[in-house]
Amino acid sequence: MNDNRIVEQIKSFFEPSSVAVVGASKHVDKAGHVIFKNFVENKRLGLFKGDLYPINPREESILGYKCFPSIKSLPVNEIELVVIVVPAAFVPQVMQDAKEKCSKAAIIISSGFSEVGNRELENEVRRIAFEGNIRVLGPNCLGVYDPVSGVDTLFLPITKTLISGEEVIATPRPKEGKIAIVTQSGAFGVAALDYLAGRQLGISKFVSFGNRIDLDESDLLNYFLHDKRTEVILMYIESVRSGNKFIETAKNVTRIKPVIALKTGKTKAGAKAALSHTASIAGLDEVYNAAFFQAGIIRAQNMNEFFNMGKALSMQPPARGKNICIITDAGGPGIMVADECELKGLKIESISEDGLRKLEVLRESGQIPKFASLSNPIDLTGSVTSDMIAKVTEIVYHDKKVDGIVLLGLHHVPGLQEDYVDRIALITSSREKPIIACDIGETEMALYVRSKFEKFGIPAYASPEDAACAMYALCYYGEYLNNLNRCK
Repeated sequence: MNDNRIVEQIKSFFEPSSVAVVGASKHVDKAGHVIFKNFVENKRLGLFKGDLYPINPREESILGYKCFPSIKSLPVNEIELVVIVVPAAFVPQVMQDAKEKCSKAAIIISSGFSEVGNRELENEVRRIAFEGNIRVLGPNCLGVYDPVSGVDTLFLPITKTLISGEEVIATPRPKEGKIAIVTQSGAFGVAALDYLAGRQLGISKFVSFGNRIDLDESDLLNYFLHDKRTEVILMYIESVRSGNKFIETAKNVTRIKPVIALKTGKTKAGAKAALSHTASIAGLDEVYNAAFFQAGIIRAQNMNEFFNMGKALSMQPPARGKNICIITDAGGPGIMVADECELKGLKIESISEDGLRKLEVLRESGQIPKFASLSNPIDLTGSVTSDMIAKVTEIVYHDKKVDGIVLLGLHHVPGLQEDYVDRIALITSSREKPIIACDIGETEMALYVRSKFEKFGIPAYASPEDAACAMYALCYYGEYLNNLNRCK
């Protein structure tokens, strides 16, 4: 099928002109209630602009909307998107009704298909969808969340009421941003949304595709290649359905946008769990490593790396080379970054002779401490001031031998004020090369400094290991792009 046509079809999941929620409910503890309420609330806020229909044969109205017994009974000729939240046995009939209403897309939230061995039922649903030319996400998925269009099929409520009566945020929805989330696991996807919202990181779109009887990871990668609001793609996958299709699609995407994959099922125990989770056959981990390398996909080894890499690539340009300069006001953490960078294949070499001469002038004139170390890492010690760290960063940032900077400005030292963040942001605003910040701690000041860096588009981390991991991703992707250019 033509790529442009697939992109247009997938658009129906995110920007539908009409939505029917089959299994909408008045009961607040039901998934159908939460999903329908999401649409109602987003329509009230002016986000969701399509027509909305609750489907439930036992109700006359839900949340002020007239309820209909079936899709067939709707007073319109077409329903663009159908969201299905009914027991698995009823899904084929719902799909048949959607087919008669010329639906373009269906999100099957319901579970109880191949993940529990019920393949015949799943195949029946697939057959009806194919006959009706209906694109399907799921079954056994969360569907989609789009912070701009207001489409939100997550059946997990935003707030929960504690036993004490206090209402708290339970499943936050991130603000608009540049990161797309594609996940085979709905539960992991929700955790990702919670993490990103908590770290004030926005997303362009979220997709949970579950058992993928139709749309799979390759189709979604291709869609996000063409999505203007997406700049970075994060993928959680347990298996790949078609290896060749995936590699070729990913190659096209990574030429333009970075893709980070968190692939689980690496061990026998994990592979067995994946099979019962989304009916996925995980395959040999070495094969996935080779495929990711060939396609230019950056592989994260754990959840922490996954998000750290995504944040860095959404904020900073890829590095042109592997030589990283570390600027610190604390020797120990600087060494920790150096160790982690080298273990990941990056270089911690001296800056250029011209750059060293400029730093020597600062030291000899007393503008930085006489006992500061000018080797890499450059250690300005606990005597550092905002002026010192800004002057050194400016020299290093414009040094022709340096490909990226990790800046450890630990806020604890007395002479370093938070105004240094503004000065660093101004120095590096050209985005000629990437810079990563690190301030260790979880107290109010550390959180403030890191958040201030990120308001300027400089990713900031709480540990040297996280900062090194982020820089590795920027170097990996930069090297991949350089190799592509050399091969042209």
